[in-house]
Amino acid sequence: MEKTYISKKTRDNKDIYPKIKRYIDIILAIIFSILVSPLVIFIAIAIKLESKGPIIFKQTRSGKDGKPFEIYKFRTMKEGTPNVPTNQINKSGCEITKVGKFLRKSSLDEIPQLINILKKDMTFIGPRPVIVSETKLINLRKEKGVDSLYPGISGWAQVNGRDEIDIYEKVKYDYEYLQNISLKFDLKIAFITGLKVLKSEGIRD
Repeated sequence: MEKTYISKKTRDNKDIYPKIKRYIDIILAIIFSILVSPLVIFIAIAIKLESKGPIIFKQTRSGKDGKPFEIYKFRTMKEGTPNVPTNQINKSGCEITKVGKFLRKSSLDEIPQLINILKKDMTFIGPRPVIVSETKLINLRKEKGVDSLYPGISGWAQVNGRDEIDIYEKVKYDYEYLQNISLKFDLKIAFITGLKVLKSEGIRD
């Protein structure tokens, strides 16, 4: 197994910045939760009116240090949807609802992950959490030390291709993030994420 080298600057960032980052996450998650609360009510009603099933979709994902957690999203598919990665949805016979298509295109289906952030399952910026069956990607991240980070709503790999890149490219970008983690880098990723959401580029997993 290849030994991962981490610079002193990176070690310092990993020791100091994550502590600050956690407070930033809490403050922003609370503010955003208050701001979007009217929108959440509207989305919940729209989901229930269109199709049967729960408003919130829960799925087990691999988190920090490989520990599984339940991720929350607004349900965008009909009941009985197979538990598969996003890039396999079209092959599995899944059916996305009309409301779900809008939520996915606008990334509004990610709003419930503010709960995950408050629960300390996730952060705003970090490697995107994958379902536990994606063992190859999980193992590659572990080899590079990427699993030491909290998974994020968006991340460096997300803004560099999302589901359009293979797992090796994802890990490459995740590792670049690990090596360069900082407030400045997080702000850069957040800005690019905002632009891509406005342009409806790609899809979130």
